[in-house]
Amino acid sequence: MTQTSAPATPGDPAGAPRGSAAAAAVPTGERPSVPDRATRWVARVWERRRAWAAPVAVFALVFAGYVLFAAQQWAQFTARSWDLGIFTQLLSRYAALQPPIVTIKGDGYNLLGDHFHPLLAVLAPVYAVFPSAFTLLVVQAACFALAAAVFTRAARARLGAATSVALGLAFGFAWGLQYAADAQFHEIALAVPLLTLSLVAVLDRRWLAACLWGAPLVFVKEDLGLTVVMLGLIVILLAWREGGVPTTPATEARSGAAPSRFLLSGMGLGAGLAVWGVIWFVVATMIVLPALNPGGEWAYADKADPLSVLTDTAILFAPAKGETLALILVCSAGLVLRSPVALLLLPTLAWRFLSTNSGYWAPTWHYSAVLIPIVLVALLDAIERGRSSRWAWMRAYIRQAPAIAVTAAVVLLPGLPLFSLVEAASWDPSPRAASAQAAITAVPDGASVVSDIGLMNYLVSDHDVFWIGNDNPAPDCLVIDTVAGGTPGEWGDVIAVGQRLFPGVAYTGIFDSDGYQVACR
Repeated sequence: MTQTSAPATPGDPAGAPRGSAAAAAVPTGERPSVPDRATRWVARVWERRRAWAAPVAVFALVFAGYVLFAAQQWAQFTARSWDLGIFTQLLSRYAALQPPIVTIKGDGYNLLGDHFHPLLAVLAPVYAVFPSAFTLLVVQAACFALAAAVFTRAARARLGAATSVALGLAFGFAWGLQYAADAQFHEIALAVPLLTLSLVAVLDRRWLAACLWGAPLVFVKEDLGLTVVMLGLIVILLAWREGGVPTTPATEARSGAAPSRFLLSGMGLGAGLAVWGVIWFVVATMIVLPALNPGGEWAYADKADPLSVLTDTAILFAPAKGETLALILVCSAGLVLRSPVALLLLPTLAWRFLSTNSGYWAPTWHYSAVLIPIVLVALLDAIERGRSSRWAWMRAYIRQAPAIAVTAAVVLLPGLPLFSLVEAASWDPSPRAASAQAAITAVPDGASVVSDIGLMNYLVSDHDVFWIGNDNPAPDCLVIDTVAGGTPGEWGDVIAVGQRLFPGVAYTGIFDSDGYQVACR
């Protein structure tokens, strides 16, 4: 049946339905009045403010949470490992425009022979302005908060403001990021926002942006070259499966006239990204790392022994691996496997689970930080895909998935490191804080120091620091923490340590309180 249009009324364009956009249009040849233009400008600004309100709120909350946690660790003289000191020394060298010689790893040790992370050089200007190990903790907090904000903005476009904020906070305070913060700074912090930006671009089918954000990952750490290869393959897969049909107005406007060309461009970019990942993985592991490593090898190659792992049932099915996999499923409401994005988990999980180093298997430390963007973006993708599922029960579950993921994140919080922020006892001053500060002050300005990890992070910004476990040149001073520094107890006090490590060099004790001991020549 043909529907008859209502007759045009005075003031309406001829034949335009009453109340349509055409009816409200300004007649040809007339410009909008100044008040109309101002009103539209205000409306656009207000809409943009609304669009950014949720991401900015999430950024602020996540950033504040991680900075407070870092301040708590710093005030209590918490030292998880020597890594924060190592990366602080690295950035001090970059800030001085010097090669990355990190004496904590060994006399004359070039840290690019340990792991391939040249992208850390971008942080040198920040460190030059704020030369402290604490600066690295703040930078890491900003990286995690930025990634959470990017994810929130993507979620808002798909799920609305309130849900996006809840999921954004679940992302920002996810277990993988909290354990990374607890382990203090590592280069992997830079990968978290880069991965998030790249994967959000994949969801929007912005292939060029996805590849441009993903390409620098090869300069964060050598194993991420394999992740970049997989990212390129995912771009190829999605571009091929979806025929290049865009899912956003911007990509539709660019490619609507030539979908086949858009398809080829997506597949071509993905192929280029995969080749890029292969090239840099090979260059990093077979050329750069062996050339700069004192042993002339990739120092971590011996940690991967797939044959022994696959033939040892106890290692293959270690509970720590199951815990990591369970957390991946829980924080994605079990939907991670419904998205092609989940393929990006495989490289990281493979090198971790096929390693003989049990420290890689569990969800703790910083090794799971790169999993969080993959898992949460896969959840977002699965929700979009599930809305058109042919199964009614799946469509119903998809509607509840955000609430399930947020609930899981909340339930996990009491067992995670940042929960200490709401525990009053965690804010009590360290009983050894005054002695720690006095020990630091006792070390003369500019003196070279051999130290265990106890006060290393507090000395490294203005002293040449060596780790006590290496074969080092005789320093000006020795600093040990007999309570938590890691120096073997059987070595004795700081004077005995000096005699053991540097026979013939006389050291005199100048400070001894609460387990902190300092001796200088």
